Amino acid sequence: MDVVYKTERAIFNYRVAGIWIEDGHVLLHKDVNESNWSLPGGRVEIAEEAQVSIKREFREELDIDITVNGLTWIVENFFEYGGKDIHEIGLYFSVSSNKTTFEINDTPFYGIEGDRLIYKWNPIEKLSEIELYPEFLRSNIKKLPMNTEHIVQRK
Repeated sequence: MDVVYKTERAIFNYRVAGIWIEDGHVLLHKDVNESNWSLPGGRVEIAEEAQVSIKREFREELDIDITVNGLTWIVENFFEYGGKDIHEIGLYFSVSSNKTTFEINDTPFYGIEGDRLIYKWNPIEKLSEIELYPEFLRSNIKKLPMNTEHIVQRK
């Protein structure tokens, strides 16, 4: 069971995401019916550790084992989606893999779950040109912090 709670006022969501950078590109994904991109990841399950969760998400979505290198950001993200107010807590981890099974180029591709999510290696220098959420990622991925940072994002 995912850690997501729906109330009359808003929806609370607990999410993990992976910052995977290779050759000046960062891996992003988006729903095929959406225009906005985000970092790959997903919801944490009840009683699941966050690092276990991000590894599970990459395995489920891309059939790849990752290494979690550290916690980069703790993000309080407040936004509206589908007519609902969302309050999301996100843990953003730096990740890597010693087995890059994807060619690092600008060609979009699907994961193993089918054609619901599109993945793409995006040049970090061009992130300001795409619709990437939370918005702070457009500039902050260019300069990852040495220590974990707390970010509050209100859209």
